[in-house]
Amino acid sequence: MMTRPNAGRQHDGVPGGRAGRTAAAGAEFPSPDPAGFLPLSSCRWGVVVFPGTNCEYETRYVLGTVLGQPVRFVWHRETDLSDLDAVVVPGGFAHGDYLRAGAIARFSPVMEALSAFAAAGKPVLGICNGFQVLVEAGLLPGAMLRNQSQRFLCRWVNLRVESTCSPFLAACRPGQVLRMPMAHGEGCYYADPETLAAMESRGQIVFRYAERDGRVTPDANPNGSVGSIAGVSNAAGNVLGLMPHPERASEALLGSDDGRALLAGLLAVPDAGGTPAFPGSGAGNEAGA
Repeated sequence: MMTRPNAGRQHDGVPGGRAGRTAAAGAEFPSPDPAGFLPLSSCRWGVVVFPGTNCEYETRYVLGTVLGQPVRFVWHRETDLSDLDAVVVPGGFAHGDYLRAGAIARFSPVMEALSAFAAAGKPVLGICNGFQVLVEAGLLPGAMLRNQSQRFLCRWVNLRVESTCSPFLAACRPGQVLRMPMAHGEGCYYADPETLAAMESRGQIVFRYAERDGRVTPDANPNGSVGSIAGVSNAAGNVLGLMPHPERASEALLGSDDGRALLAGLLAVPDAGGTPAFPGSGAGNEAGA
């Protein structure tokens, strides 16, 4: 595994924000800390488990076995995350998704600790149901609605990287297209026009559903999400959520290893040319390639 000296690294978290760019306009968005997030040679991960979570083992496998990082499960009743550098809220059906996806999970004891964790600038990633939980908890903007088709959908999709303002996207490039599977019934993202405009201006829209060549078309949008949005971040960039599953696209044997670029973003180490790289990198294609 690739490592680098940890000059200036704070073991209890990742400081600051990270400047990024967007695919559409190429505009730069300043982050709260101009020094940027520091890549980590090792990152202590937590994977939150609610009753009904069903993607925790594959998430732990990718982080622990594929990426070689220390990782532990975080039961939803825990309230101490001080031993962790980053947290993933994985997919599943937390608390059975009763009422609506994530509506009950947001009241679990761990969520207060996770809110404080995020407020301290530490990285939090929500995948599928985890994205829904983070939206319900107010850690990410917008709302999740039933798929436009009113059906549960399970298929491969293409995601165009719109912004690299989040440290999770340190190993990605604006315009890059990543191939991952999705599986959800409430993945139609919505935010009002004013909120969307503010998010766009700050680089918070990080993924859009697209064709393999990077074109954003109605046919490429599987669930009717406004603006074909597949993933967003908070204003600081340290909290990110997406509906597709990067952990299910972490090894070529699975049909794609593009998801590894996202899960390993915090470990990205710039090469001699300044391009972020990590062990086994090379995921995804440039739009139009």
